[in-house]
Amino acid sequence: MSDLSQRPENPSVGVPMPHESAALHVTGAALYTDDLVHRTKDVLHAYPVQVMCAHARVSSLRTAPALAVPGVVRVLTAEDVPGINDAGAKHDEPLFPTEIMFYGHPVCWVLGETLEAARLGAAAVEVDIEPLPALITIADAIEAGSFQGAQPQIRCGDIDTGFAESARIFSGELEFSGQEHFYLETHAALAMVDESGQIFVQSSTQHPSETQEIVAHVLGLRSHEVTVQCLRMGGGFGGKEMQPHGFAAVAALGATLTGRPVRLRLNRTQDLTISGKRHGFHAVWRAGFDADGRLRALDATLTADGGWSLDLSEPVLARALCHVDNLYWIPHARISGRIAKTHKTSNTAFRGFGGPQGMLVMEDLLGRCAPLLGLDPAELRRRNFYSAGQCTPYGQLVRTPERIEAVWQQVHENADLTSRRREIEAFNAAHRHVKRGLAITGVKFGISFNLTAFNQGGALVLIYKDGSVLINHGGTEMGQGLHTKMLQVAATTLGVPLDTVRLAPTRTDKVPNTSATAASSGADLNGGAIKNACEQLRERLSQVAATRLGCDAADVRIVDGVARPLGVSGDGVAWADLVRTAYRQRVQLSAAGFYRTEGLHWDAASMRGSPFKYFAYGAAASEVEVNGFTGAYRIRRVDIVHDVGDSLSPLIDIGQIEGGFVQGTGWLTLEDLRWDTGDGPGRGRLLTQAASTYKLPSFSEMPEEFNVELLADATEEGAVYGSKAVGEPPLMLAFSVREALRAAVAAFGPATISIDLPSPATPEAVYWAIERARRGMHADEVAMQEVSFADPVPVGAGPAGDGRGAARPGIARAGHRPMGEIPDGTGVLGHG
Repeated sequence: MSDLSQRPENPSVGVPMPHESAALHVTGAALYTDDLVHRTKDVLHAYPVQVMCAHARVSSLRTAPALAVPGVVRVLTAEDVPGINDAGAKHDEPLFPTEIMFYGHPVCWVLGETLEAARLGAAAVEVDIEPLPALITIADAIEAGSFQGAQPQIRCGDIDTGFAESARIFSGELEFSGQEHFYLETHAALAMVDESGQIFVQSSTQHPSETQEIVAHVLGLRSHEVTVQCLRMGGGFGGKEMQPHGFAAVAALGATLTGRPVRLRLNRTQDLTISGKRHGFHAVWRAGFDADGRLRALDATLTADGGWSLDLSEPVLARALCHVDNLYWIPHARISGRIAKTHKTSNTAFRGFGGPQGMLVMEDLLGRCAPLLGLDPAELRRRNFYSAGQCTPYGQLVRTPERIEAVWQQVHENADLTSRRREIEAFNAAHRHVKRGLAITGVKFGISFNLTAFNQGGALVLIYKDGSVLINHGGTEMGQGLHTKMLQVAATTLGVPLDTVRLAPTRTDKVPNTSATAASSGADLNGGAIKNACEQLRERLSQVAATRLGCDAADVRIVDGVARPLGVSGDGVAWADLVRTAYRQRVQLSAAGFYRTEGLHWDAASMRGSPFKYFAYGAAASEVEVNGFTGAYRIRRVDIVHDVGDSLSPLIDIGQIEGGFVQGTGWLTLEDLRWDTGDGPGRGRLLTQAASTYKLPSFSEMPEEFNVELLADATEEGAVYGSKAVGEPPLMLAFSVREALRAAVAAFGPATISIDLPSPATPEAVYWAIERARRGMHADEVAMQEVSFADPVPVGAGPAGDGRGAARPGIARAGHRPMGEIPDGTGVLGHG
């Protein structure tokens, strides 16, 4: 086992412990960015001037009326920017735009002595616009040929050979919604300037280094003149990876021009209408199976809704394409992607980063095809699992595929699926208007950033003369427990009690050039860097201890804060004494650590390589009960087995699995983003812009019985202390809830019916699916004609009663065709 993976005697890692800020959270003592306003003197408040039009040209902007409002100090416009008027990493996001690109796009910001003064000032600003045509839906963009960024494609095998070898061929279409991050803390920044003109920004950001870069180039400064700190975030989920930068830049610009601290915090409606969401997707596919139900070929095109600018849409799409396969080997595949440019907020990273969207295409495909192939959905999935020696469509060997079967089988046993299926069949036979469904699905999720250069981490570890330890690392804390794990890694590597170690807030002047805390890589990258720094310090201290103990330095072991020779149980040298001795001997007691993920290579042009360090695996079985009168449902029971390697912090990891699963369930079943797609003045307006209209999972949606277990004996070689990432993969275990709903809906209709289930599968959508099932309508009977992949991809839509309200403008309906074995062996399935 490698040094990186091996655990020493009595490690702090692997010990269940609460979140390091848990007491602060529950008592309200934890400080967030906006809390610092009350500790800062003479703060100005920033408020946006939003233009309520989806697409328009600004013909004039008059700020004088705002300056006449009592308490207004200044209005920030493009003319005030000393550097580059852009807040995007792709330089396609003007900070102060002259063209409105989404409904609610801010054109300038008002600074006031109070938030109310700033709000009144913003209302007084006069903006004249020339409205322009707006593309709101993916269908609008496809019809108009409105795309942006790269159009990647993954290929393996020979697609024509694959379909020629297939006994059954199906094609279909799926369109599914995005998701609002709805973090508890909205976007916030507090900026100030010191006596030498240095900019200090407190920001609620997952990517302090990039916030630093954007602030610097907006202000025309170099990065060493800007420091960004993130205390903690009240949730991020990817929404604070790219999008905080512009808000921090506005605050920093205001502070520079006025010489006073500037606070910017969006209220909930502003946050919902200005910031991006998870990318919604549209997909068309054609899949071939052999006589035993094994996938032979897949031809699919995925279109992501990027919104008005690129943001992270290209890597999100790339990861989606790399995760269409999920757990299943596809010998012949052609998977294409493109990004629609629409007049909506710029969609961005969200937990899973495209992986859930790619996997949903496959899981929906299998769920719809299983009854038509005469197979139980679980059996169809199992038959297609990866096995040893097989590679993904992009060419990466799937290591340890036996874990797929291990988690699958363990869930079967833990959940007693065989006997429960019999119980559900009996229940459904006895109940006409209430049905239950049970489904099991799994996940294979690649861990690492798509871009190889991002897979590096840094740390700074300081030991003080009294033996206390302070660690700094480049990762940010958004409630996921990263800081807790890093404390455990440091204590384990140094061999000291956990209370010896304290963690400092994340700052760009302590650890430079950091990657975002994203891609589930926070513990891997920062843990590796902290371990590296602590190993340097331990090696120096071992030399000092060896002199005291009269042994070789290689034989010194520091365990529980005492240094002893290997195999000796005497008194040894206490940690504090050892550190004081090292100081007197002028031994350096600080170290900068660094870690880079080895073994990665990726060619973005050909979409080939090994972009992931390893795969995280998991499986979940969910049981639901559905009311046939209303479509309302409840989750009766969930059983999960998830592979986190050797957990760094089991209590934290189980919480992450539970939270990720519930958030995924929300995306798939409840969270229904809606925009005004009419032709009136409200076109492009987000209709679900509050908690009153956007349904989030709550206690009432939690499983009544929720069992989570970590896969045992699962050390991951080559990862910090044998652990695996846990942030994103559990979200996709929620596919089991959607597939259980499909099973329950199918129980209302004849046997072997194929159910077309929208996503999100809201109670309304489930009700209409039940109505179709009762009429014995297969998925193809609510769909469109077979797709020709040589032509531009058509877009289909459900009928007015498809669970999404009225039929959506701009989406053409095609003729119905009955499902069955037609002369060329091809069936047709519908949209989602």
